[in-house]
Amino acid sequence: MMKVKEPTAQEIKSQRIYSEWGLTDEEYRMIEEDILGRMPNYTETGLFSVMWSEHCSYKNSKPVLRKFPTEGPQVLQGPGEGAGIVDIGDNQAVVFKAESHNHPSAVEPYEGAATGVGGIIRDIFSMGARPIAILDSLRFGELTNERTKYLLEEVVAGISGYGNCIGIPTVGGEVAFDSCYEGNPLVNAMCVGLIDHKNIQKGQAKGVGNAIMYVGAKTGRDGIHGATFASEEFVEGEEQQRSAVQVGDPFMEKLLLEACLELILEHADILVGIQDMGAAGLVSSSAEMASKAGTGLILDLDDVPQRETGMTPYEMMLSESQERMLICVKKGHEAEVVELFQKYELDAVTIGKVTDDGLYRLNHKGVEVANLPVDALAEDAPVYNKERKEPARIKKFEALADFHPNIISGTETFLNLLQQPTIASKKVIYETYDSQVRTNTVVLPGSDAAVLRVRGTKKALAMTTDCNARYLYLNPEIGGQIAVAEAARNIVASGGQPLAITDCLNYGSPDKPEGFWELWTSADGIAKACEVLKTPVISGNVSLYNETNGQAIYPTPVIGMVGLIEDLAHITTQEFKTVDDLIYVLGETKADFNGSELQKMALGLIEGKIMDFDLVVEQEIQQLVLTAIKAGLIESAHDCSEGGLAIALAESVFKNKLGIEVDLAMPVSFLFSESQSRFVVSIKEKNQTIFEEMMNGNAEFIGKITDNGIISIQAKDQKIEVSTQTAKALWEEAIPCLMK
Repeated sequence: MMKVKEPTAQEIKSQRIYSEWGLTDEEYRMIEEDILGRMPNYTETGLFSVMWSEHCSYKNSKPVLRKFPTEGPQVLQGPGEGAGIVDIGDNQAVVFKAESHNHPSAVEPYEGAATGVGGIIRDIFSMGARPIAILDSLRFGELTNERTKYLLEEVVAGISGYGNCIGIPTVGGEVAFDSCYEGNPLVNAMCVGLIDHKNIQKGQAKGVGNAIMYVGAKTGRDGIHGATFASEEFVEGEEQQRSAVQVGDPFMEKLLLEACLELILEHADILVGIQDMGAAGLVSSSAEMASKAGTGLILDLDDVPQRETGMTPYEMMLSESQERMLICVKKGHEAEVVELFQKYELDAVTIGKVTDDGLYRLNHKGVEVANLPVDALAEDAPVYNKERKEPARIKKFEALADFHPNIISGTETFLNLLQQPTIASKKVIYETYDSQVRTNTVVLPGSDAAVLRVRGTKKALAMTTDCNARYLYLNPEIGGQIAVAEAARNIVASGGQPLAITDCLNYGSPDKPEGFWELWTSADGIAKACEVLKTPVISGNVSLYNETNGQAIYPTPVIGMVGLIEDLAHITTQEFKTVDDLIYVLGETKADFNGSELQKMALGLIEGKIMDFDLVVEQEIQQLVLTAIKAGLIESAHDCSEGGLAIALAESVFKNKLGIEVDLAMPVSFLFSESQSRFVVSIKEKNQTIFEEMMNGNAEFIGKITDNGIISIQAKDQKIEVSTQTAKALWEEAIPCLMK
């Protein structure tokens, strides 16, 4: 290929080329005057542009992230490494993190989703953990739109293609549909791994003279500026940046995973540090490893394994080619590492060494092409506390009268709600995922949380991803609290004690005062819920600039949560089990219709002020359910969420094709209210007295499970009656019908 001449340092400055890479005039001035005392060259400007992008430096979100509680007796590793780690007893720990891959998935949905999965898996095994499960959280526009159907199909194919090939089960997740995601879908992936305490790794490069080694796939030109691409808005008509999307190879990653785990488990004495080459590739992994250790680095780029010819230092450092790791190894042991990786047919090449001068130096073809203070790249990016302004809609919503539905036919409303894409069965999606590979999955997709056994123990892990962005659109602070609370409800309904969370903070532009206000206030809500529910934030990522043509998505902070089930006997699922069991609802149902599925279905939009929500009540009700599960009193448990009590009852009936006879002292509309802090549970008749005593007035007996295959719900003013088979068919066929 023809070699393009790189612009000189003077041209970069005078033509403001740096601004095309996302650096502001003031940031360029800081680099030139405050840090270097000279103009940065082409490669150096490129390094700063990706390392100072929001995606790598969190320059707009650091003040927000400081609000989160990150410590607790169970936390072994909080934010700052590849993933967070939580103790689960017996010298074992669970490692987990979620990441977004939104922008790449909007442009190249298959590869965008696949490499999102690949990247999050590397974050887990870079900590020394074996990945055991993948979950995802997806948001799309309405399914009446052809492009949305295409994006959904391709994203799901990308997730299953990568996860199924690498042999890690995709066990859970969520999918929601709203028109605000039309131009900017959200693809968030979470990975969970297991580790013994003694094998925990850090991403650091310390020990002067120790070798920096590059392992895994060769470097190509894919994904250059992926980090800056993820830090800007979409504008229609502009050439979509396909070159910024990475290309994944799950078979290569499987080899890399096994090689890295063998290195960690069997050569721990020579391994100093290990880190995934994720966003901003080689530059971020190497600079961060040195900065964390307080050291410097010299890298020789001639030795970087390349799959394309004539690659420049700029391209090599910024490429986000997949399936690559950077390791720091004790000097003199390089051959041992090469031999190990050769066994897996992977490159392992020494490309540099640790120094003690705090400088980050790159050589290429005998010329020094970069010489920078390492902290300037990794730690000293400017931090902005952006202007915040409450969006006009918030005051407008607070002044509106509450939405009260007029239900002409309860049965018809019920059947229509079951077919809303956000409520409808996602079976057609999760059936494409292998959720049972490795055979540890105890509870498959379709219940409140996925459950995986911890081999060799009586324990299991429950895991979920949750967020109702509509609530955050109405009130970011309370919506943020509810997102954490709902995740915890799903863990508790499965028999688990919530441990900690990871988050994907998906928002619009922080440069708009209203956008930053949404991020800022929802973080207050998330932080408060984490404190009350004792689930610290141990990892996560921030994805801003999710806008198309100036239109932002709903604020969508996806919460990934893991909980510990102390005994396999406590594992609980949502489906009703046995005829004549009694049905109870815990928690209070009120007229909470603003932001609900019913409001969206009736009006085609959501508006109004958010429902009352009390974290203390939430915590008390969760505790009651968990105590009753551990006492062996609960046969099934399901949280009430989208669509309200009627939908929760239906979802509990469907699996075993049973019927229910329920009688409620409330108007039919209340069956579709979305009041929080509620569970539907079933118990054996013989346990009624002891269960009611334990519930202390918080559980209302509402009916029985029948064998007649009819869903019968009598409200004060109307009766819903329909065969389970009819309702289930509509619920299961809704998304396949829309996709046709």
